[in-house]
Parts: sequence; structure tokens; C-alpha cells
Amino acid sequence: MSDVIAKSLFIIFERSWRTGKIPEDCRKADVTQTFTKDKEGPKKPMPVSPTTIPGEVIEQLILDAIAKDVVEKKVIRSIQHESTQGKSCLMNVKASYDGMTSWVNEERVVDVVYLDFSKAFDSLP
Repeated sequence: MSDVIAKSLFIIFERSWRTGKIPEDCRKADVTQTFTKDKEGPKKPMPVSPTTIPGEVIEQLILDAIAKDVVEKKVIRSIQHESTQGKSCLMNVKASYDGMTSWVNEERVVDVVYLDFSKAFDSLP
């Protein structure tokens, strides 16, 4: 059965890639509501949209291709930590702290601006 499924998925993926269009069935999602597991305070409702397995597969294939291209072409600078394999947000905080303290030690002016884009991605199309 895997041969039939793999061939069917290949046809869908290849046609989607060539035309630049995603099949209607892959764009539909049932949005359900779940609640955050917050230990402190009330639980907050959160919309969840489970995607189809074929959608997850193509998403992972595209992500892998983009990530490989980004690494090979050195698009992301070494100071980038978010979405970089082997690096974390905590490492980013430490690197930022180390950089700022060395500038302060050199008596340089240090300004810090933090932007939180998390809410920008906390929505559904």
C-alpha cells in the first residue's frame, strides 16, 4: 500500500510545485479550541488547526530545502540564534549579555531594543 500512497503524494506534490498552487483539500482545516496548560492563573483558550499528514510532509521537505540553501549560502549570520540548528534563545541571551558587558567595560554607549514578534504569528490565515 505504501507504493500507492507514495506515488499519489508524489503526483500531488510535484503538480503543486509546478503550478504554485496547493490543492483545495490541503488548504482546509478544522479549527478547534484547546486551552493552554498554564500552571499560574486561568487557562487561556487557544485556536488549534491540525494540518493534514501530506501537508506536514511537504512542509518538512520545503523547510529542509530552504535550511540547506540558507546554510550553504551563509544567509544567516553567526549571531543569529532563532531557528538555527544547535543554537537556542538562551544562548542568544548569553551572547548578547557578553557583548554588552564587553562594550560597557570599554566605556562604549550601549542601547538595547527588544522586539516581540510572537503575537504577529499567533493567528490563523
